[in-house]
Amino acid sequence: MRFLLKPLTVIAGIALAVCCFVAAGAAQSPAYTGPRTADHKPDLNGIWQAMNTANWDLLPHTAQGGPVVSLGAQGAEPGGLGVVEGGSIPYLPEALKTKAENYKKRFTDDPEIKCYMPGVPRAVYEPFPFQIVQSAKVVMVSYEFAAASRTIFLGTAPTVEESWMGTSAGHWEGDALVVEVTKLIDRTWFDRAGDFHSDALHVTERYTPINHDVMQYEATMTDPKVFSRPWKISMPLYRHLEPNARLMEFRCAEFIEELLYGKFRKKSGS
Repeated sequence: MRFLLKPLTVIAGIALAVCCFVAAGAAQSPAYTGPRTADHKPDLNGIWQAMNTANWDLLPHTAQGGPVVSLGAQGAEPGGLGVVEGGSIPYLPEALKTKAENYKKRFTDDPEIKCYMPGVPRAVYEPFPFQIVQSAKVVMVSYEFAAASRTIFLGTAPTVEESWMGTSAGHWEGDALVVEVTKLIDRTWFDRAGDFHSDALHVTERYTPINHDVMQYEATMTDPKVFSRPWKISMPLYRHLEPNARLMEFRCAEFIEELLYGKFRKKSGS
């Protein structure tokens, strides 16, 4: 036994030294610093997409069938783990009733069905890609769904009226692009589950590069007319790496003409 103690002591000492070295290395690892633009800011140019089911429901949800039985699995809703920090949305009591009514009518009243522009933050996690084109003064974002777009002004945004995509004023906090979004109309939803907001919605977004092909997206919603406190969603966004990556056309207005305007068409022979 006396002869085993020394080797065991040596082994334990080596193991402890290795652990300390690894811990020290992890603590001292520098934050990711990727490619930079001409003004030395993180280069966010590219085509990005969220890979989750937040557009169906921001909260955790199981898979379920869709409204058209004949579509089978093609029309079904995939399950998801949810993207809301804390796992719940803090609705005020009356607003929660409205959310419940929206859910009942989600297959007819969701603005997405009518090809309306999705608003912020929903445009980010629609199941379509979007493109960022960045300069020193503005960041242009183009979305494939409904040909929506917005300009993020780096500094003070101009005074404009309320709109579907709102007004976006951005600034840099280290390597994170922080965007304050205001002037959003109240006709957009957060998802297909009927989560909604009022015209008092203020969204604070953060786009933070993790590595060259991934950035972390966060959005904090503040709306005292609908929610009892601010709440936040977060998710990774992934860069498209195909050599010929580009946005395709999805001008959905022509797909819903009959749905929205068919009743106004003249009957044949009239």
